[in-house]
Amino acid sequence: MKKIAIIGAGISGMTIGHCLKNNYDVELFEKDSKPGGLIKCDVVEGNLYHMVGGHVFNSKRQDVLDWFWSFFDKEKEFTKSTRNAVAFMEKPIGYPVENHLYQMGDDIIKKVINELLELSLKKGDNPKNFEEFLKKQFGLTLYEEYFKPYNEKIWKKDLSKVPLSWLEGKLPMPEVEEIIYNNIKKEQETKMVHSTFFYPKNNGSQFLANRLAEGLNINLNTPVETLFKNDITKKWLVNSDKEFDIVIFAGNIKALPLMLENNFLNEYQENIEKLDFHGTTSVLCEINVNDFSWIYLPDTKFDAHRIICTGNFSKNNNREGILSATIEFTDFMSEADLKEQLKNIPFAPKYIDHRYTKYTYPIQDVDTREFISQIKKVTEKNELYLTGRFAEWEYYNMDAAMGAAMDLSDTFLKN
Repeated sequence: MKKIAIIGAGISGMTIGHCLKNNYDVELFEKDSKPGGLIKCDVVEGNLYHMVGGHVFNSKRQDVLDWFWSFFDKEKEFTKSTRNAVAFMEKPIGYPVENHLYQMGDDIIKKVINELLELSLKKGDNPKNFEEFLKKQFGLTLYEEYFKPYNEKIWKKDLSKVPLSWLEGKLPMPEVEEIIYNNIKKEQETKMVHSTFFYPKNNGSQFLANRLAEGLNINLNTPVETLFKNDITKKWLVNSDKEFDIVIFAGNIKALPLMLENNFLNEYQENIEKLDFHGTTSVLCEINVNDFSWIYLPDTKFDAHRIICTGNFSKNNNREGILSATIEFTDFMSEADLKEQLKNIPFAPKYIDHRYTKYTYPIQDVDTREFISQIKKVTEKNELYLTGRFAEWEYYNMDAAMGAAMDLSDTFLKN
């Protein structure tokens, strides 16, 4: 068997590890003390703490569903829920907001209807960026009331500079007729991948990570500091002491040139360093009892952009007698600042703990995908392959990361 080193035991690294382990001698290297990457959880004061996001599972890809459920007992180990999300606009408005115009004030309803009808009669050019898309899809009133303030809080970026390709599959694309129909019939959104989702009864997404780690040869607490490709033996040396035929990199591409002792990415290094991203400060809180899953926050009086009511995902996520949630801020927030802002956030959040994670959202521009494609062509000539959110600089959800890793594994298994 050829030997493969996989750098990173997040969801992408573990997925491709399982896909290849029967045909290759696979070994994973993980710098942290437990597997999971961005889906890791802790337990704080008896509450499950998703430190980044609130990771739930479903997929539109049947091969991903089949692969995932081969590791778990769906009936015994998971709950299935219908997404119950709202946007808090002085009061909870059902999500997606365009399907719940009837819950808004009369003046807004009239403006939005008029704008949607005008848009339905226009046949303009296709939108060139995120801002144009939102205005042409939903009209100026919904853009100003919800889409602009909410998305600017998340991305801290001029929305006209955000390419649509980056958010492909994550945006609602209803026609005007569909929006009006959904409001009259009070239909719920069912087309997005997580309209319904599965969630572990115990230990959240750390349960997923721990289960997927079983059967893999993972070196925890083992950061990869050096990678060297021997031009004579054509072998890779990991940390100067372990030899492999192939390396799969499922870490952060910004770290890759620093690992390569014979840095064949030298000409790309400057632009790799310029790749844009955001981090997340998440706050574990006790909040008022509610039945929501996600609460989106367009209000500009505070910087938090969403509340993830992880305590509602499973009753076992809370210590007895409370409902827990995580509140997310883009990039770094000091403890003093976030505690001050909690006073203005709905559902009366009470601070329990917080964490800052530097890399959570890769941000693309119009050239990013082509740039990463060029890098892949260079690395793959050297038997070095990239997979994962920050390796490929793609805004993958968990199931999309699994799918991308499975697709890459197919290229090995077909050879």
